[in-house]
Amino acid sequence: MSFLDPLWSDLAASFTATPAPVATLRLVAAMVMGGLIGFEREWHHKPAGLRTHMLISVAAALFALLSFELLEISRQLGGAETGARNDILRLIGAVTSGVAFLAAGTIVVNAGRVKGLTTGAGMWLAGAVGLACGTGRIGLAGLAAGLTVVVLWLFRRLEDAVEHKAAREAAEEAAARAEAGLLARARHPGSEAE
Repeated sequence: MSFLDPLWSDLAASFTATPAPVATLRLVAAMVMGGLIGFEREWHHKPAGLRTHMLISVAAALFALLSFELLEISRQLGGAETGARNDILRLIGAVTSGVAFLAAGTIVVNAGRVKGLTTGAGMWLAGAVGLACGTGRIGLAGLAAGLTVVVLWLFRRLEDAVEHKAAREAAEEAAARAEAGLLARARHPGSEAE
């Protein structure tokens, strides 16, 4: 018996509920999908970008995989499955709370304007995508990640168009008021002193 045998045995025990190739696929899928969400945030120089979203998603997937492993250990030891199942449901709340804590750090209020809400929501979604991947719902995670990227890219374009239109209208209104003021002063030359 080699001194490596106990190490290999311990490593193999990590994959009792989910085979290693499946766990790898789920973690990689979480990383890629979290990266898709994070790339958009990174592209726009937001406080939480590519790496943060990837890490959140992989961590959430890992927690989901660990919950399956703990359930399997409990089953093997003859533990009550109902208690273990409740712990799996608590896992979702714990991951959500942890991500919310991180996301709160990106939200800033300055001069009455709130910034960072979309980044925080993206982080929250990256956690959900990771949980979905970790539980084997990769298709659902892919759909959610795809929709998230559409919302972040497409609706940013729409918001920019609306903001440019509003800025243009405000500039036109200011120019019209200035022109009206000049016309009024031209008609009544001493009235600005009043």
